[in-house]
Amino acid sequence: MKTSINQLLNSNHVHWMDAEGVRESDIVISSRVRLARNLDKVPFPHLLDSESGPKCRRAMDEAIEKSSYQELKHMEWLAFDQVGDLERQILVEKHLISPNHAGSSDSYRGLLVNQDGSLAIMINEEDHLRIQCLLPGLQLEECFKQVIRVDDAFEETLDFAFDDRRGYLTSCPTNVGTGMRASVMLHLPALSISGQAAYIFQNISQLGMTVRGLYGEGTEALGNFFQLSNQITLGQTEEDINSNLIAITEQIVEQERLLRTKLANEMKYQLEDRVGRAYGILTNAWLITSNEALALLSDVRLGADMGIIPNIRMDGLNELVVAIRPAHLQKKAGRDMDATQRDVERAAVIKEKLMGDKEVI
Repeated sequence: MKTSINQLLNSNHVHWMDAEGVRESDIVISSRVRLARNLDKVPFPHLLDSESGPKCRRAMDEAIEKSSYQELKHMEWLAFDQVGDLERQILVEKHLISPNHAGSSDSYRGLLVNQDGSLAIMINEEDHLRIQCLLPGLQLEECFKQVIRVDDAFEETLDFAFDDRRGYLTSCPTNVGTGMRASVMLHLPALSISGQAAYIFQNISQLGMTVRGLYGEGTEALGNFFQLSNQITLGQTEEDINSNLIAITEQIVEQERLLRTKLANEMKYQLEDRVGRAYGILTNAWLITSNEALALLSDVRLGADMGIIPNIRMDGLNELVVAIRPAHLQKKAGRDMDATQRDVERAAVIKEKLMGDKEVI
């Protein structure tokens, strides 16, 4: 297995966690743009078999070989028959592949990824190609530029399934059109504490946006982390989708900041007590569930953002959110663990991180 793949599987870190000096990174954890593409006259991935699957993969390999885009040539391939369930779940926890993609061990399904994990292509997931760029903070425009470069590079030699009236054809009808999903991961504790989150999210849905949990569709919003993305891909340009999401994100960020200021002014002692209690539990607990840990880490993160707890870096907290997930805990321990054993290991990982050198955190 190549070096960068090994690093992605064995380290807690990936590029979208690098929050320092990035726009709005205290509230916008990460930005992602994803394009869904399918090869013309080739069965969609759910219909691929032992003959058509490898043939589809070879077509992509040939396109990469012929491409003039060097970034694409330098990406590394991981076939899912080369790794076990645990390793695929680690990639899910890092947001590099989907839970659906992780369920397959076919040799023609896998991941193309660059060295720092910012550019990743799911091969033969729900669509033949799902090209995604994932960056820290509010960087949707840069994400868009990156995926368009890759898309153009593939289109130099590949014919994609396309209809003049409907646009790009995809396995799921909701992706037909541009095939583009743009999203941001937001940390919104003040909106949640004030009880305004549900009201704002309801209004957002009327603007063609949807709000999901930490790991996208069908997942629960935990630790005040919310994924905001476009719901409509048909009848809009890629640029429109991106600019609309940026505008809405900026409004949410402004509202979150106003509410944080209000909390600091009107509930100073209650806020400091909440943050202090969260930090105290996390640094003294002997076992802790994933849901409780995320809720308490949300309070600590809010305290760090507002200067209540000094010298804690956001990239360390971003990393910790992934490090406490089940697959990462078991990878670190080097063994399978039941729920209670994971709760014990999770508490130890959190204590080690939070009680270490805060400049490293």
